[in-house]
Amino acid sequence: MSHTLAFAAHSTTSPLVPFALDRREPGPRDVQIEILYCGVCHSDLHTVRDEWGGTVFPVVPGHEIVGKVTAVGSQVKKFKAGALAGVGCMVDSCRTCASCQEGLEQYCDVGGTIFTYNAPDKHSGGVTYGGYSNRIVVDEDFVLHISSKLDLAATAPLLCAGITTYSPLRHWKVGKGSKVGIVGLGGLGHMGVKFAHAFGAHTVLFTTSASKVADGKRLGADEVVISKDEAQMKQHLGSFDFILNTVAAPHNLDAFLTLLKRDGTMCLVGAPDSPHPSPQVFNLIFRRRALAGSLIGGIPETQEMLDFCAEHNITSDIELIPIQKINEAYERMLKSDVKYRFVIDIATLAAKS
Repeated sequence: MSHTLAFAAHSTTSPLVPFALDRREPGPRDVQIEILYCGVCHSDLHTVRDEWGGTVFPVVPGHEIVGKVTAVGSQVKKFKAGALAGVGCMVDSCRTCASCQEGLEQYCDVGGTIFTYNAPDKHSGGVTYGGYSNRIVVDEDFVLHISSKLDLAATAPLLCAGITTYSPLRHWKVGKGSKVGIVGLGGLGHMGVKFAHAFGAHTVLFTTSASKVADGKRLGADEVVISKDEAQMKQHLGSFDFILNTVAAPHNLDAFLTLLKRDGTMCLVGAPDSPHPSPQVFNLIFRRRALAGSLIGGIPETQEMLDFCAEHNITSDIELIPIQKINEAYERMLKSDVKYRFVIDIATLAAKS
Protein backbone atom coordinates (compact mmCIF):
# COMPACT_ATOMS: atom_id res chain seq x y z
CA MET A 1 0.00 0.00 0.00
CA SER A 2 1.12 3.55 -0.71
CA HIS A 3 0.68 6.30 1.88
CA THR A 4 -1.23 9.18 0.33
CA LEU A 5 -1.93 12.71 1.51
CA ALA A 6 -5.43 14.04 0.96
CA PHE A 7 -8.20 16.35 2.15
CA ALA A 8 -11.47 14.82 3.31
CA ALA A 9 -14.82 15.72 4.82
CA HIS A 10 -15.91 13.64 7.82
CA SER A 11 -19.54 14.77 8.01
CA THR A 12 -22.07 16.92 6.18
CA THR A 13 -21.27 19.90 8.38
CA SER A 14 -17.53 19.59 8.94
CA PRO A 15 -14.94 21.35 6.78
CA LEU A 16 -12.55 19.43 4.58
CA VAL A 17 -9.35 18.75 6.53
CA PRO A 18 -6.05 16.93 5.99
CA PHE A 19 -6.48 13.17 5.75
CA ALA A 20 -4.18 10.19 5.15
CA LEU A 21 -5.20 7.16 3.09
CA ASP A 22 -3.56 4.15 1.52
CA ARG A 23 -3.60 3.59 -2.23
CA ARG A 24 -3.03 0.11 -3.63
CA GLU A 25 0.27 -0.70 -5.27
CA PRO A 26 -0.07 -0.84 -9.07
CA GLY A 27 -1.35 -4.18 -10.30
CA PRO A 28 -0.54 -5.62 -13.75
CA ARG A 29 -3.02 -3.31 -15.54
CA ASP A 30 -2.72 -0.28 -13.26
CA VAL A 31 -1.29 3.19 -13.80
CA GLN A 32 -0.04 5.17 -10.80
CA ILE A 33 -0.31 8.94 -11.20
CA GLU A 34 1.23 11.74 -9.19
CA ILE A 35 -1.62 14.25 -9.14
CA LEU A 36 -0.54 17.78 -10.02
CA TYR A 37 -3.91 19.55 -10.35
CA CYS A 38 -7.52 18.73 -9.53
CA GLY A 39 -10.56 20.74 -10.54
CA VAL A 40 -13.33 21.57 -8.08
CA CYS A 41 -16.76 20.50 -9.36
CA HIS A 42 -20.19 21.39 -7.95
CA SER A 43 -20.69 17.63 -7.64
CA ASP A 44 -17.92 17.63 -5.03
CA LEU A 45 -19.91 20.05 -2.89
CA HIS A 46 -23.17 18.12 -3.37
CA THR A 47 -21.44 14.92 -2.27
CA VAL A 48 -19.61 16.42 0.70
CA ARG A 49 -22.90 17.83 1.99
CA ASP A 50 -24.77 14.61 1.11
CA GLU A 51 -27.32 16.59 -0.90
CA TRP A 52 -27.91 13.69 -3.28
CA GLY A 53 -27.83 11.07 -0.50
CA GLY A 54 -25.52 8.08 -0.21
CA THR A 55 -22.30 9.80 0.83
CA VAL A 56 -19.94 7.53 2.77
CA PHE A 57 -17.70 9.46 5.16
CA PRO A 58 -14.88 10.25 5.20
CA VAL A 59 -15.14 11.37 1.58
CA VAL A 60 -12.24 12.57 -0.58
CA PRO A 61 -13.76 14.38 -3.60
CA GLY A 62 -12.19 15.27 -6.92
CA HIS A 63 -12.73 13.87 -10.43
CA GLU A 64 -10.96 16.40 -12.65
CA ILE A 65 -7.47 15.00 -12.27
CA VAL A 66 -4.28 15.64 -14.23
CA GLY A 67 -0.79 14.58 -13.36
CA LYS A 68 2.27 12.54 -14.27
CA VAL A 69 2.59 8.78 -14.51
CA THR A 70 5.04 7.47 -11.90
CA ALA A 71 4.64 3.70 -12.32
CA VAL A 72 2.81 1.21 -14.54
CA GLY A 73 1.90 -2.46 -14.22
CA SER A 74 3.56 -5.21 -16.23
CA GLN A 75 0.66 -5.47 -18.72
CA VAL A 76 0.17 -1.75 -19.32
CA LYS A 77 0.70 -0.78 -22.96
CA LYS A 78 -0.81 2.71 -23.29
CA PHE A 79 1.25 4.63 -20.72
CA LYS A 80 4.85 4.92 -19.58
CA ALA A 81 6.40 6.56 -16.53
CA GLY A 82 6.82 10.28 -17.07
CA ALA A 83 3.80 10.67 -19.37
CA LEU A 84 1.06 13.20 -18.65
CA ALA A 85 -2.24 11.54 -17.79
CA GLY A 86 -5.74 12.35 -16.61
CA VAL A 87 -8.57 10.69 -14.71
CA GLY A 88 -12.15 11.87 -14.97
CA CYS A 89 -15.37 10.83 -13.28
CA MET A 90 -14.97 7.05 -13.68
CA VAL A 91 -12.34 4.50 -12.68
CA ASP A 92 -14.10 1.29 -13.74
CA SER A 93 -17.27 -0.37 -15.06
CA CYS A 94 -18.46 -3.89 -15.88
CA ARG A 95 -16.92 -3.62 -19.38
CA THR A 96 -19.19 -6.37 -20.76
CA CYS A 97 -22.67 -4.82 -21.09
CA ALA A 98 -23.96 -3.20 -24.27
CA SER A 99 -23.20 0.32 -23.04
CA CYS A 100 -19.63 -0.51 -22.03
CA GLN A 101 -19.02 -2.32 -25.31
CA GLU A 102 -20.11 0.84 -27.13
CA GLY A 103 -17.67 2.98 -25.15
CA LEU A 104 -20.45 4.45 -23.03
CA GLU A 105 -19.16 3.29 -19.66
CA GLN A 106 -21.00 6.10 -17.89
CA TYR A 107 -24.24 4.24 -18.63
CA CYS A 108 -22.99 0.81 -17.50
CA ASP A 109 -25.98 -1.55 -17.33
CA VAL A 110 -24.46 -4.31 -15.19
CA GLY A 111 -23.08 -3.52 -11.75
CA GLY A 112 -22.96 0.17 -12.52
CA THR A 113 -20.20 2.65 -13.17
CA ILE A 114 -17.46 2.88 -10.55
CA PHE A 115 -17.04 6.59 -9.98
CA THR A 116 -13.75 8.16 -8.97
CA TYR A 117 -14.92 8.88 -5.45
CA ASN A 118 -17.66 7.69 -3.07
CA ALA A 119 -18.24 4.48 -5.05
CA PRO A 120 -17.62 0.85 -4.07
CA ASP A 121 -13.92 0.04 -4.49
CA LYS A 122 -13.63 -3.54 -5.72
CA HIS A 123 -9.90 -3.54 -4.93
CA SER A 124 -9.94 -2.33 -1.31
CA GLY A 125 -13.48 -3.29 -0.34
CA GLY A 126 -14.16 0.24 0.88
CA VAL A 127 -15.03 3.27 -1.22
CA THR A 128 -13.07 5.09 -3.88
CA TYR A 129 -11.19 8.25 -2.93
CA GLY A 130 -10.79 11.08 -5.42
CA GLY A 131 -8.32 13.67 -6.59
CA TYR A 132 -8.00 15.93 -3.57
CA SER A 133 -4.91 13.80 -2.95
CA ASN A 134 -1.34 13.53 -4.16
CA ARG A 135 -1.59 10.20 -6.00
CA ILE A 136 -4.09 7.79 -7.50
CA VAL A 137 -3.94 4.30 -9.01
CA VAL A 138 -6.34 3.50 -11.86
CA ASP A 139 -6.75 0.73 -14.44
CA GLU A 140 -5.17 1.92 -17.69
CA ASP A 141 -8.48 1.61 -19.57
CA PHE A 142 -9.82 4.53 -17.50
CA VAL A 143 -6.73 6.72 -17.78
CA LEU A 144 -6.57 9.43 -20.45
CA HIS A 145 -3.73 10.92 -22.45
CA ILE A 146 -3.13 14.63 -21.75
CA SER A 147 -1.44 16.88 -24.28
CA SER A 148 1.55 18.98 -23.28
CA LYS A 149 0.31 21.69 -25.67
CA LEU A 150 -2.16 23.09 -23.13
CA ASP A 151 -1.82 24.67 -19.71
CA LEU A 152 -2.04 21.66 -17.41
CA ALA A 153 -3.98 23.31 -14.59
CA ALA A 154 -6.56 24.72 -17.01
CA THR A 155 -6.90 21.30 -18.64
CA ALA A 156 -8.06 19.60 -15.41
CA PRO A 157 -11.73 20.77 -15.59
CA LEU A 158 -12.04 19.30 -19.08
CA LEU A 159 -12.26 15.88 -17.38
CA CYS A 160 -15.76 16.74 -16.09
CA ALA A 161 -16.97 20.21 -17.11
CA GLY A 162 -15.49 19.72 -20.56
CA ILE A 163 -16.86 16.28 -21.39
CA THR A 164 -20.22 17.00 -19.73
CA THR A 165 -20.87 19.74 -22.29
CA TYR A 166 -18.96 18.28 -25.26
CA SER A 167 -20.84 14.97 -25.24
CA PRO A 168 -24.42 16.26 -25.69
CA LEU A 169 -23.34 18.85 -28.24
CA ARG A 170 -21.77 16.05 -30.27
CA HIS A 171 -24.65 13.61 -29.70
CA TRP A 172 -27.24 16.10 -31.00
CA LYS A 173 -24.93 16.96 -33.92
CA VAL A 174 -24.42 20.63 -33.18
CA GLY A 175 -22.45 22.37 -35.90
CA LYS A 176 -22.57 24.91 -38.70
CA GLY A 177 -26.15 25.94 -39.39
CA SER A 178 -27.30 25.14 -35.84
CA LYS A 179 -28.73 27.74 -33.51
CA VAL A 180 -27.72 26.66 -30.01
CA GLY A 181 -28.54 28.05 -26.60
CA ILE A 182 -26.38 27.63 -23.50
CA VAL A 183 -28.23 28.26 -20.24
CA GLY A 184 -25.98 29.48 -17.43
CA LEU A 185 -22.42 30.78 -17.42
CA GLY A 186 -20.61 28.78 -14.75
CA GLY A 187 -18.13 25.92 -14.76
CA LEU A 188 -20.22 23.93 -17.24
CA GLY A 189 -21.78 26.81 -19.16
CA HIS A 190 -18.55 28.54 -20.07
CA MET A 191 -17.28 25.29 -21.59
CA GLY A 192 -20.58 24.85 -23.46
CA VAL A 193 -20.16 28.29 -25.03
CA LYS A 194 -16.57 27.51 -26.05
CA PHE A 195 -17.47 24.18 -27.63
CA ALA A 196 -20.62 25.36 -29.42
CA HIS A 197 -18.62 28.24 -30.89
CA ALA A 198 -15.77 25.91 -31.88
CA PHE A 199 -18.26 23.60 -33.62
CA GLY A 200 -19.44 26.52 -35.76
CA ALA A 201 -22.93 26.93 -34.28
CA HIS A 202 -24.67 30.27 -33.82
CA THR A 203 -24.29 30.37 -30.05
CA VAL A 204 -26.61 32.21 -27.70
CA LEU A 205 -25.84 32.45 -23.98
CA PHE A 206 -28.71 32.76 -21.50
CA THR A 207 -27.82 34.34 -18.17
CA THR A 208 -29.69 36.09 -15.38
CA SER A 209 -26.81 38.52 -14.89
CA ALA A 210 -26.19 41.54 -17.10
CA SER A 211 -22.64 41.64 -15.74
CA LYS A 212 -21.86 38.45 -17.71
CA VAL A 213 -22.74 39.81 -21.16
CA ALA A 214 -19.22 40.92 -22.04
CA ASP A 215 -17.65 37.74 -20.72
CA GLY A 216 -20.13 35.59 -22.63
CA LYS A 217 -19.14 37.26 -25.88
CA ARG A 218 -15.44 36.96 -25.01
CA LEU A 219 -15.91 33.22 -24.58
CA GLY A 220 -17.56 32.87 -27.99
CA ALA A 221 -21.27 33.68 -27.69
CA ASP A 222 -22.74 35.42 -30.74
CA GLU A 223 -25.57 36.79 -28.60
CA VAL A 224 -26.26 37.06 -24.88
CA VAL A 225 -29.84 37.07 -23.61
CA ILE A 226 -30.86 38.13 -20.11
CA SER A 227 -33.30 35.33 -19.31
CA LYS A 228 -35.25 37.42 -16.77
CA ASP A 229 -36.13 39.91 -19.54
CA GLU A 230 -39.37 38.65 -21.15
CA ALA A 231 -38.97 40.94 -24.16
CA GLN A 232 -35.52 39.51 -24.93
CA MET A 233 -36.79 35.96 -24.51
CA LYS A 234 -39.78 36.50 -26.82
CA GLN A 235 -37.46 37.56 -29.63
CA HIS A 236 -36.17 33.97 -29.75
CA LEU A 237 -39.43 32.00 -29.54
CA GLY A 238 -39.39 28.82 -31.63
CA SER A 239 -35.95 29.43 -33.09
CA PHE A 240 -33.46 27.05 -31.45
CA ASP A 241 -32.34 23.66 -32.73
CA PHE A 242 -30.77 22.71 -29.42
CA ILE A 243 -30.45 24.14 -25.92
CA LEU A 244 -27.90 22.90 -23.39
CA ASN A 245 -29.12 23.73 -19.89
CA THR A 246 -26.23 23.72 -17.40
CA VAL A 247 -27.98 25.27 -14.40
CA ALA A 248 -27.71 23.14 -11.24
CA ALA A 249 -30.63 24.76 -9.39
CA PRO A 250 -34.38 24.15 -9.81
CA HIS A 251 -35.94 26.59 -12.26
CA ASN A 252 -38.74 27.03 -14.80
CA LEU A 253 -37.92 24.85 -17.80
CA ASP A 254 -40.90 26.09 -19.85
CA ALA A 255 -39.26 29.46 -20.38
CA PHE A 256 -36.60 27.68 -22.46
CA LEU A 257 -38.70 24.89 -24.00
CA THR A 258 -40.81 27.48 -25.82
CA LEU A 259 -37.66 28.75 -27.53
CA LEU A 260 -37.13 25.44 -29.34
CA LYS A 261 -38.14 24.84 -32.94
CA ARG A 262 -40.31 21.91 -33.89
CA ASP A 263 -38.25 18.78 -33.15
CA GLY A 264 -35.80 20.82 -31.08
CA THR A 265 -34.24 19.37 -27.93
CA MET A 266 -33.27 20.82 -24.58
CA CYS A 267 -30.72 18.72 -22.72
CA LEU A 268 -30.20 19.02 -18.97
CA VAL A 269 -26.70 18.50 -17.57
CA GLY A 270 -26.97 20.44 -14.31
CA ALA A 271 -27.92 18.20 -11.36
CA PRO A 272 -30.04 20.06 -8.76
CA ASP A 273 -30.49 18.77 -5.22
CA SER A 274 -34.29 18.98 -5.64
CA PRO A 275 -36.50 18.57 -8.74
CA HIS A 276 -37.25 21.22 -11.34
CA PRO A 277 -40.91 22.31 -11.51
CA SER A 278 -42.64 19.98 -13.95
CA PRO A 279 -42.81 21.46 -17.47
CA GLN A 280 -46.09 21.94 -19.31
CA VAL A 281 -46.76 18.93 -21.53
CA PHE A 282 -48.33 21.15 -24.20
CA ASN A 283 -45.00 22.92 -24.71
CA LEU A 284 -43.62 19.55 -25.78
CA ILE A 285 -46.41 17.90 -27.74
CA PHE A 286 -47.42 20.84 -29.95
CA ARG A 287 -43.94 21.15 -31.44
CA ARG A 288 -42.68 17.58 -30.94
CA ARG A 289 -39.99 19.03 -28.70
CA ALA A 290 -37.81 16.81 -26.53
CA LEU A 291 -36.51 17.25 -23.00
CA ALA A 292 -33.44 15.09 -22.44
CA GLY A 293 -30.49 14.55 -20.13
CA SER A 294 -26.85 13.60 -20.52
CA LEU A 295 -24.17 12.25 -18.16
CA ILE A 296 -20.51 13.05 -18.87
CA GLY A 297 -19.14 10.88 -21.72
CA GLY A 298 -17.46 7.54 -22.21
CA ILE A 299 -13.71 7.03 -22.22
CA PRO A 300 -13.34 7.09 -26.04
CA GLU A 301 -15.35 10.30 -26.33
CA THR A 302 -13.47 11.90 -23.43
CA GLN A 303 -10.19 11.21 -25.21
CA GLU A 304 -11.69 12.62 -28.42
CA MET A 305 -12.66 15.77 -26.51
CA LEU A 306 -9.17 16.15 -25.01
CA ASP A 307 -7.61 15.77 -28.46
CA PHE A 308 -10.07 18.31 -29.90
CA CYS A 309 -9.12 20.77 -27.17
CA ALA A 310 -5.43 20.30 -27.82
CA GLU A 311 -5.98 20.90 -31.54
CA HIS A 312 -8.14 24.00 -31.01
CA ASN A 313 -6.38 25.44 -27.93
CA ILE A 314 -9.41 25.10 -25.67
CA THR A 315 -9.09 25.00 -21.87
CA SER A 316 -11.18 26.12 -18.93
CA ASP A 317 -11.01 29.58 -17.40
CA ILE A 318 -9.71 28.85 -13.91
CA GLU A 319 -8.68 30.26 -10.56
CA LEU A 320 -5.80 28.26 -9.10
CA ILE A 321 -5.97 27.78 -5.32
CA PRO A 322 -3.97 26.05 -2.59
CA ILE A 323 -5.85 23.13 -1.08
CA GLN A 324 -5.95 24.95 2.25
CA LYS A 325 -8.54 27.29 0.68
CA ILE A 326 -10.91 24.55 -0.44
CA ASN A 327 -13.59 25.33 2.17
CA GLU A 328 -13.52 29.01 1.20
CA ALA A 329 -13.76 27.95 -2.45
CA TYR A 330 -16.92 25.93 -1.70
CA GLU A 331 -18.58 28.96 -0.12
CA ARG A 332 -17.56 31.13 -3.05
CA MET A 333 -18.80 28.52 -5.52
CA LEU A 334 -22.24 28.66 -3.90
CA LYS A 335 -22.26 32.40 -4.65
CA SER A 336 -21.02 31.87 -8.24
CA ASP A 337 -17.94 33.83 -7.21
CA VAL A 338 -15.46 32.17 -9.56
CA LYS A 339 -14.59 32.57 -13.23
CA TYR A 340 -15.22 29.80 -13.95
CA ARG A 341 -13.63 26.81 -12.24
CA PHE A 342 -11.48 26.44 -9.16
CA VAL A 343 -8.46 24.19 -9.60
CA ILE A 344 -6.38 22.93 -6.70
CA ASP A 345 -2.60 23.04 -6.92
CA ILE A 346 -1.95 19.65 -5.34
CA ALA A 347 1.68 20.60 -4.56
CA THR A 348 0.21 22.64 -1.69
CA LEU A 349 -0.86 19.41 0.08
CA ALA A 350 2.68 19.15 1.39
CA ALA A 351 2.42 22.56 3.08
CA LYS A 352 1.35 22.87 6.68
CA SER A 353 -2.37 23.70 6.96
